[in-house]
Amino acid sequence: MIPLSLGEIAAVVGGRVQGDDAVTVTAPAVLDSRQAEPGGLFVALAGTHADGHDYAVQAGRAGAVAVLGSRPTALPTVVVEDTEGALQTLAAHVVAQLRDGLTVVGVTGSRGKTSTKDLLSAVLSSTAPTIATTGSLNNELGVPLTMLRTSADTRFLVLEMGVRRIGDIAKLTGLVAPDVGVVLNVGQAHLSHLGSREAIAQAKGELVQGLAPGGTAVLCADDPRVVAMRSLTDRPVLTFGHAEHADVRVLDVVLDRLARPSFTLRTSTVRAPVTLPLVGKHQALNAAAATTAGLAVGVSLEAAAAALPTASLSKWRLELRDLAGGATLLDDSFNADPDSTRAALDTLAAIEGRRRIAVLGEMLELGDGSEAAHRAIGEYAAHRADVVVAVDARPLADGAGERAVALADNAAAVEWLRGRLTTGDVVLVKASRGARLNEIAAALVSGPLDVLADRPRNGR
Repeated sequence: MIPLSLGEIAAVVGGRVQGDDAVTVTAPAVLDSRQAEPGGLFVALAGTHADGHDYAVQAGRAGAVAVLGSRPTALPTVVVEDTEGALQTLAAHVVAQLRDGLTVVGVTGSRGKTSTKDLLSAVLSSTAPTIATTGSLNNELGVPLTMLRTSADTRFLVLEMGVRRIGDIAKLTGLVAPDVGVVLNVGQAHLSHLGSREAIAQAKGELVQGLAPGGTAVLCADDPRVVAMRSLTDRPVLTFGHAEHADVRVLDVVLDRLARPSFTLRTSTVRAPVTLPLVGKHQALNAAAATTAGLAVGVSLEAAAAALPTASLSKWRLELRDLAGGATLLDDSFNADPDSTRAALDTLAAIEGRRRIAVLGEMLELGDGSEAAHRAIGEYAAHRADVVVAVDARPLADGAGERAVALADNAAAVEWLRGRLTTGDVVLVKASRGARLNEIAAALVSGPLDVLADRPRNGR
């Protein structure tokens, strides 16, 4: 973050300073007091279950020098009426001060956003200082927090942009108009909020409509709803995908015994081989998206291809872990929708092993078609796994038929797995974040069963 005094911050956000207005913030803003850095700003939000203002002292002990909040705290505080709005205003101001030397890339899609963002960060970091979204902090709070991590040295800013409702991405591009907008796909995530794939496409298309003057849209040539977004902009468009007409094509994908892909990326004039350390055939398409975005900002195909193997993904995204006793864990527990679950099951089927076990939980926010979608995934899983462990997901178990084991909760799943896993087994763990199946993965690696006992799932 660029250095700003509290007086300067107050002037930008329309607040007042409680305490010394000469105190200067030199480090990023955080929402979690435990993550505060020396010289940083703690953003205190008053939530339903906790009030961030009560953690100001803890943030100060961690290094924060000031607070942005809606009431005074023990630290010097910029007091505002709307903390979230002030955070966004401050982020927009900071990036505006750096805009002449900064290229901004936005990434959205129903699935693959975080993996593509991680791959793109590797591509851009190989050429110049780059700031990218941490994990999946892709909403109205996460995007401004990422923006506030920029400094005078930053040359690329990669922003993952999520959506739950029409207008969400438009608000984010209102904070900073991207020079490049990457749209990966239009799937079924958040159907319960948006109602139809057409509405999801409309929401994702806001990234294309929000490009900066002279910006470039990077679109997936394999998804008709994404290709149709050409009509939303008069800016240049580059495409990627398996399709013959894609500007950057993915060719000759081959998986090794752990389902890690090798493939060729090709433009009209150049070919480059790539081998990824990541798991899953679909990562080749994500790599093509990252490469195409790199081309849009001047990174050559060869340079991008060389940088892609250095990427590491955010946690809980098809992480391979060795388990005691010789089994292998494929942890994809961060989130799930039908498309991403099918991709994970395809990956499970491609990994060499004695027995493949799919541990699947509920896929949330699918709307009226949720039960049918879960049955369909159960049927799909039964063709790719030897055993389908359905955790609190009866329609999924019904779809899997004879291969299903229906269990009530995470603790039951851990107990069942621990009693049966043997050398050579491969276990996939996959569900929406609210199901917290990451607890199953953690328990299989090292955690005790009692961390799962007597706790209502999903906070209910």
